[in-house]
Amino acid sequence: MPGPDRPLEGRPTMRQVARAAGVSPMTVSYAYSQPGRVSPQIRERVMAAARELGYVGPDPTARSLRRGRVGTLGVVLGEHLGYAFDDPQAARFLGGVADVCAAEGVGLTLVPTSGAASDVDRVTSAVVDGFVVWTTSDDDPVLDAVADRGLPAVVHAGPAHRGLPVVGIDDRAAAAAIGRTVFAGARRPVVLGFPLDRARVRQLLAGPQVGEVRFPVTRRRWAGFRDAWTAGGRPLTDLRLAVCPANSTAAGAGFAAELLAGTDPPDAIAAMSDELALGVLQVAGGAVPDAVAVSGWDDSEAAEAAGLTTVAQSLREQGAQCARIALGQPAAPAAPQWRVVARYTTR
Repeated sequence: MPGPDRPLEGRPTMRQVARAAGVSPMTVSYAYSQPGRVSPQIRERVMAAARELGYVGPDPTARSLRRGRVGTLGVVLGEHLGYAFDDPQAARFLGGVADVCAAEGVGLTLVPTSGAASDVDRVTSAVVDGFVVWTTSDDDPVLDAVADRGLPAVVHAGPAHRGLPVVGIDDRAAAAAIGRTVFAGARRPVVLGFPLDRARVRQLLAGPQVGEVRFPVTRRRWAGFRDAWTAGGRPLTDLRLAVCPANSTAAGAGFAAELLAGTDPPDAIAAMSDELALGVLQVAGGAVPDAVAVSGWDDSEAAEAAGLTTVAQSLREQGAQCARIALGQPAAPAAPQWRVVARYTTR
């Protein structure tokens, strides 16, 4: 029969190691978890007994239950898993999360979601101490799933939901600022944007046709670009929104090629990311900036190399700030900073 000294499947126990080494089970525990509390001679005796018995150390699951924490932070990523490695902005953000995890000695678990019914189950069953949620839509059911867990949690760039804290820059103000730069002298501007909702429909809309926008980042950036264009009395009908289903250079290049070859080509393109803007530069070539001004967002290394006018923000620091909140540490007193970096792609 299994018992304290005879576990299931013959796994050696701490008590057996203690008996073999002639010490108490607590001393064995200290030898593994707090070696400074035992003498080097005692610790070596414990380790020799453990090697003899084939004991590999305390069961991490049982230890986690005793401590009331598992030592892992969960990041809910509303994209396929490869997005975390393919998208430079997501990688920078996760790098900041990882910095804090490494400093605090905790693990990092990615919880990808795809809009399927299993998303909620994946969040509900995640064995973590807290959650960082990558920006998502207002109606994403994983937000309720995260809030229902009752663990420390934070949402990057929104939406605000059931009191969950949000970390991110003032997207509307930043969009208005860079909009004033990229739209200078323009008559046929286009905003190359993110999806409006989880359906991720690719479409070209005149300003007044843009209805409900359920992704808060898209909504706030569109509002800021709209503010910049209409501030001088210019009609919203002259501003168009090209909705890309994905944030990638290929998506930006494909849509820009269609726009520039059309009957009403834009003379200014304000992209909601550097990736989309870099796609525009691929197809616009020497037409930038005289025939068409271009701006991006995030100030990646590729944007700097391309001379792209963009919004600079530190996604790595925002990731670190989110991680600290999700680990139960106090939130930073000030909001993350941003600035417009004007380079060669605007007039």
